[in-house]
Amino acid sequence: MKNAPSLLALTVLTAVMVLLNTCTEEKTPPVVVTIPTSAVSYTSAVTGGAVTDEGGSPIGSRGVCWNTLGKPTINENKKNALTNGFGSFVVEISDLSPKSKYYLRAFAINATGTSYGNEVSFSTIQSVPPILTTTSISTFDETSAVSGGNITNDNGDPVTARGVCWSITTGPTIELCPKTDDGPGKGIFSSSIKPLLPNTKYFIKAYAINSSGTGYGNEVIFTTNNIAIPELTTTVASLVTPVSAVSGGNITKDHGASVTVRGVCWSTLTGPTTSLTTKTADGTGPGVFTSNLTQLTQNTTYYLRAYATNSAGTSYGNEVTFTTAMSAIPTLTTTAITSLTQTSLVSGGNITSENGTPVTARGICWSTSPTPTIALTTKTSDGTGPGSFVSSITGLLPAQTYYLRAYATNNIGTAYGNEIVFSTKVADIDGNIYNTVRIGSQVWMAENLKTTRYSDNTSIPLLSGYSAWATSYSQGYCWYNNDETTYKPVYGALYNWYTIDAATNGGKYICPTGWHVPTDNDWTVLVNFLGDENTAGIALKEAGTAHWINSNSGTNSSGFTALPAGIRYTGGGTFDQIGNYTCFWSSTDNGSGLVWYRELTSWYNALIRNYKNKSDGCSIRCIKTF
Repeated sequence: MKNAPSLLALTVLTAVMVLLNTCTEEKTPPVVVTIPTSAVSYTSAVTGGAVTDEGGSPIGSRGVCWNTLGKPTINENKKNALTNGFGSFVVEISDLSPKSKYYLRAFAINATGTSYGNEVSFSTIQSVPPILTTTSISTFDETSAVSGGNITNDNGDPVTARGVCWSITTGPTIELCPKTDDGPGKGIFSSSIKPLLPNTKYFIKAYAINSSGTGYGNEVIFTTNNIAIPELTTTVASLVTPVSAVSGGNITKDHGASVTVRGVCWSTLTGPTTSLTTKTADGTGPGVFTSNLTQLTQNTTYYLRAYATNSAGTSYGNEVTFTTAMSAIPTLTTTAITSLTQTSLVSGGNITSENGTPVTARGICWSTSPTPTIALTTKTSDGTGPGSFVSSITGLLPAQTYYLRAYATNNIGTAYGNEIVFSTKVADIDGNIYNTVRIGSQVWMAENLKTTRYSDNTSIPLLSGYSAWATSYSQGYCWYNNDETTYKPVYGALYNWYTIDAATNGGKYICPTGWHVPTDNDWTVLVNFLGDENTAGIALKEAGTAHWINSNSGTNSSGFTALPAGIRYTGGGTFDQIGNYTCFWSSTDNGSGLVWYRELTSWYNALIRNYKNKSDGCSIRCIKTF
């Protein structure tokens, strides 16, 4: 008994043996059986299976597989059940073919492998054509009708095409008769049937097609309408002038026969017809059309009807009335002047309305007096008709103020556009060309003088050096900062007053012939015309800040176009104030050795009157001598 094992040792040994036997239990594929099919239709069936033994390992997937040859596997068609594990399951299989035999097995998969149940077979039932009815005719006319159908049952086989077919004999079919195609599917559909013959009996059937064949609805019989004259309305007259108007019509139905002619007819009496010569012909066919009425008489009431003709006859729309306007002279504007020179320019006009009577003559007329007319010989002739035209004028006098108007003539009379007042340009002896402007009763240069010679062709001394300018007591000119290239084209030259003074310069004239340096009184006349000295600068200064700086208030409403040309001082001959300031000489000595002049600044609205040293350098504006 000394070597016998203890009770504890035996207990442990027993437990180990049990555990070893459990861990070494053999795992096998599952056991599954197939459930017979039920609810077999044209394309589907209900089936399933039962897992009776998991084989010692959990089921990972289960379901059914099928084919048409026998012994199907999961490598072919299959469908998994929604749940895994032990017990029975049910699935529905679909997308089958009608009237076909299938073989089916349940399957179950665990970690060991795949098992199949017993094989069962079944056959889907044979499909039949759809069941449907034909819709009664809802609307019809001479050449068309509306019907359709209602597919109440596709018999398990989808409808791939549907519509209606028709014939003039009973029993229409899609093989022999015209048909509509109204898409796939079952349910209600609508069909538009055309073209049909007028006054004809038709037999109509709805049809529906599935893979089994074509099903037809009941036969519906109807007769189309007989041909009739068209239906139409007359368009209200518009764009009425003394001699023309616009109307037309809308042919809403041709009643089975093509409209061969359409238009409008009119008369000064009610009830116009196509027997009159006063009618239009505006194409063929139904729908909206437009008619242009011409050669009407002014201030006359007309009666108008649209008409349309088909093989059944001519019909008329509702009658409308309108009254033509009274003729008048044309309406026009005068075109702004371009390309102005000393002796020529380009202008023209725009005739916006002839007012009912054709324009037989047009052009522009001009004169040195206001309101020129075509009675003058100074006019152009630029064709006929409305619209824009261009006129070129030559033979004008330099530095002359002219008045210009466009004109247009019809059989009522002559009309004129707005009047334009302008002055031709003037040239100095150096060949510099200057714009001119009429302000009140005066004509001024609209640019600063640039000449380097007197009118007798003698040169004005150029005083470039600072000391030469500061010490000179005789005539001279310069360019600002001695930079002719930069400053001459825009600002002109700066002159001392000795250049103007006849006593100093030997009686020479610096302005072109017929022009002079303005007197103090000339400047006063200008100021008075513009209002007063305190505000005249607004009308005289060029607008904007292209040349003026420091918040320029100028509007240049006078056309004088004063620019900030600066000044050259006697003391030291220095230049100053370009962009901010300008001074203009007068020819008037104030009696104390100084000279009256006018000045403008960017910071004041006034044209300031003051007197100045004769050796300072200022700009010159010439004024025409009358």
